[in-house]
Formats: sequence, structure tokens, C-alpha cells
Amino acid sequence: MARLVKDRQAAIFPTASRRIIITLVALLPAIFFVLFYLYPLGVVMRMGLVSKGWIDSAALTEIFYSRSLLRVLWFTIWQAAVSTALTLLLAFPGAYVLARYRFPGKTLVRALATLPFVLPTVVVATAFIALIGPAGILNNWLKDLFTLDAAPIRLNQTVWIILLAHIFFNYSVALRLISAYWLNISPSMSQAAQMLGASPLRAFFEVTLPQLRPAITAAAVLVFIFCFTSFGVIVILGGPKFATLEVEIYRQALNMFNLPVAAALSLWQILFTFILMWVYTRTQAAAARPTKMGDRRGIERPMRTRREKALVVGNLSVIIFLIGAPLFALTVRSIQGQNGLTLAYYQALFINREDSLFFVPPVEAILNSVTIATGAMLLAVGLGLMAARTLFEWERAARNGVRRGINLSTRLLDALFMLPLATSAVTLGLGYLIAFGRPPLNLRSSILMLPIVHAVVAVPFVLRSVLPGFRSIQQSLREAAAMLGADGWRTWWEVDWPLMRRPILVAALFAFTISLGEFSATIFLARPETPTLPVAIYRFLGQPGAMNYGQALAMSVLLMLVCTVAFVAIEHFRFSAEGEF
Repeated sequence: MARLVKDRQAAIFPTASRRIIITLVALLPAIFFVLFYLYPLGVVMRMGLVSKGWIDSAALTEIFYSRSLLRVLWFTIWQAAVSTALTLLLAFPGAYVLARYRFPGKTLVRALATLPFVLPTVVVATAFIALIGPAGILNNWLKDLFTLDAAPIRLNQTVWIILLAHIFFNYSVALRLISAYWLNISPSMSQAAQMLGASPLRAFFEVTLPQLRPAITAAAVLVFIFCFTSFGVIVILGGPKFATLEVEIYRQALNMFNLPVAAALSLWQILFTFILMWVYTRTQAAAARPTKMGDRRGIERPMRTRREKALVVGNLSVIIFLIGAPLFALTVRSIQGQNGLTLAYYQALFINREDSLFFVPPVEAILNSVTIATGAMLLAVGLGLMAARTLFEWERAARNGVRRGINLSTRLLDALFMLPLATSAVTLGLGYLIAFGRPPLNLRSSILMLPIVHAVVAVPFVLRSVLPGFRSIQQSLREAAAMLGADGWRTWWEVDWPLMRRPILVAALFAFTISLGEFSATIFLARPETPTLPVAIYRFLGQPGAMNYGQALAMSVLLMLVCTVAFVAIEHFRFSAEGEF
């Protein structure tokens, strides 16, 4: 008993050596983030605000005096607003069906609807080119059917194909947020309103819709953020006619070499995204607390009438077609040549063609991506585990009233590690290009540059994956193991590891997949002779010739398959169905 009390006191009131270890574990990821996140952003801010040693707002205010930059800002806001409205409009009926009806294969449909969100933007853009591009599967089918000479669907490099791709990419966000919230709202209040004489439509608008408002607002803000910061979809599908702030930053920096204007635009981008993320966190907090929780078994009901069956089947058809059509078209076009089915595009990935855009076989881009993703995964998981362990220890100390002010420290550290979610990857890539291109940290030619920036982007996902595992560790189990004679390492292996291995695996899959598909920051930093898979796809799409286009399709399919397998594994091994986001 005395030993139990001593062990409990040691756990709650850490010794000096334990406090030093906890502090070091907290400092390592914090120092990493200061050096490889805050420092590059600080350099961007300095370039956008300081000229010849003095504060100069000329570059910062140029956006309000330049007609071209004003058009970019207007298009960024306009397309994000329209994309958000269309996404919510399409997702709302599907959210109702998933929340209110019980039917076979519901879990599979929910997982399928989430798939587009984990796909890299280059894959999404390539899939839409394969579906409705000039040589897309739909245009080819219509030309053969009606014996036409030209493609009847001409959406390539128009705003319509951009809007369609954004709906495809963000549909799952709105669907899952709204349906998850709706599933926890009891229909009893709506039923009571109808018993008092309200029509079903009036009961929906006056009872159900106000209850859903937090989830709808949170989904709208999050979708708007993703569309506002869109880069890959715009630069591939929009062509030179359309540009968001993200694309304009890229063009100003790499095409026009106007780094001060690129930095100033990055400052505006940071300001807008931080405001939007602040609004999202406020609305998401409200969406996480439904006003009245209901029993899911009583909320979900089987389909009884023909009308209900038609409603469910119709919405499921929309989901399957919306998600499946572009991915099916991408797969079919990758094995479709001029003379029928062929594997020539996949075989060409292993050949070093003299007329190719690269002087290495495209398969080396795949190997580069795998190598970089492995390094980023190891770095992100290590940093995320240290950060999560620190937050867990501080939360436990705060609950036991050990240190004053620790709640504030915990919130600040948590906010620091989550900041990359509110930061444009293009801005981060620009910051790395400027900050680490000169001494004392000249990493521009280093192979470490890409794994580091990918790890920075992935750490928030790692942190939110492993934190539930740490929080599930019961101190009583550790104390019981200590009473039975287990030392620290054996306690960790017997008690902590069984609870942590699934979250760690999910975190590793998240980090690997994010790095494998990262495009926005990579396009700034990847060297021509060592392209990654998304950069290679983008460059092959920009080159004429059926073989270049076919290789881009083949690489997109391979990237899609890897991301799909990783997503299925994440869904299977995920620690909590509720999640941390």
C-alpha cells in the first residue's frame, strides 16, 4: 500500500529528473516548429513588410491598386463561395439519408464518400480531365455515339470544371460533418411540432434546421477554407486564365521572380486563412455539442414506403456517381490506347525516353516520393508523439492542480502544433525557398528539405491521431503493473503500447499519405532531376503527346491506389469513431 501511494505521488508530482525529461520532450518539437515553421513565415512577413531596412507597405497595398491582383482576389472569394454553396446543396440530402435511414452497406457508402478528401489534388484534377477533358472518356463516348468530329463537352480550362472538382473534393467534408451531427439529434421535437399542427416543411425550417445550424456553419466555413486556398485544382484545370491567391503567389515567385509581391500576397493569405480558421474553431466547438442527444437506434429507421426507398436509392446513386465516375474514368483512360486496351503507359514508366520531360525514368519519381514520404513519416510521428506525450502530461498535471498556468501553456503548445492547418502550403513553400536558400541554413540543395516541410504539414494529423491513445491510458493500470513488480519499460510495453499501437499506425499512415500527395509546397522546392510523383504528374500533363498524357494518368492511378489502401487502413485501425477533428 505504501508503495502504491508513493507511485501515485511520483506520477502526479514529478521528480526533478522527470520534469527535466518532460521539458526536453516538449522543447524538441517546439524548437523544430519555431525553426521550420515560424522562421520561414517570419521571413515571408519581413519580405512583405520591410524594404531597405524600413517598414514599407507598398507591396502589401499593391493588391488594392492593381486591377489584375484585385481580379485574383475577387475570383478567389467568388469561386470559393459558389463551390461552398453547391457542395452544401448536394451534400444536404445525402446527410439526411445517412443520418435517418438504416440500410445494408451504409458503412461502406460512408467510407466511399470520404475517399475523395484523402486523394491528392493532382489526382482529383487528372481524374476530371480523364472524365470530361477534350480526350476524356465521356467526350470520346459521345463522339463515337453521334459521330462527331469535335468534343461536345468543352469544360476544360473553364470555371465550371473547377467548381465540379471542388464539389467532388469537398463533398465528403460537408456530408460527414452534417450527417454525424444530424445523427445525434432526436426527431422527437420535430414530431411534437407536427403533432401541434405544423406541416413537415414548417417543422423542418423552424425546428430541425436551427438545430443543424452549427454543423452547417462549420461545414460551410471548412469547405470555404479549402476552396479559398485551392492550388492544384486551379493550376491544372483552370490553366492560365484563372488564378486564386495561391496560384498568383506561385506565379509571382517562380514565373515573374517578384518575391516582394509574392510575400505580400502570402501575408494576405495568412491573414484570411487565420480569420477563417478562427471562425471554424468557434463554430466547430458548437457543432461538437448537439443540443439534445438521441438514441441512434431510435433515430435510424428502415425504409418502409416507396417514397423513402426512392429517396435513399436516389441519394446513394448521386454519391456513387459523383465519387465513382471521375475515379473510374481515370482508371479506364490509363489502360486505353488508340488501338484499344493497353498497358503501354504503365510500361513506359520504367523507360528513360530521350524525348521525355525528365532525363530519368518516371518510376524514379515514384521512388523519390516513397523515400521522402518515409522520412517525413518517421519525423512527423516522432515529433507528434513527443508533442502528444507532453500535452498529455500537462493535461494530467493540470487536472491534479500541480502547476499554475499550465492550462494556458497546454493551449499555447497545442495551438502551435495545429497552426500548419491554417497555413497555406504555397506560402510555406515560398518561405522555405527564401529562408533556407542562404547561410546559415542553406538547405535548398539538400535532400532533407522536402521531408522536413512535409513533416510540418503532417504533424497536426499525427498529433490528433495519437492524443486519444494517450488519454485512454488509465493511471490505475500503470500503478497496478508497478505493484506487481514491473519496471518503467515493462509497464510501457504491457500497458501503454497495446493502447498506443493502433493510434501510432494511423498517425504513420496519415503522415505517409499526406507526404506522398503533397503538391503545393513541393512544387516550389522539388529539383528538376528529383521530381516527386505529384510534380511529375503535373509536368507530364503540361507536355504535348499521348504518351506524356498516358504516363500522367498511369502515375495518378498508382497514387490513387496507394492513398485508397492507406485510407482503408486508417478507417480500420482508427482508435475512435468520433475522431479528434
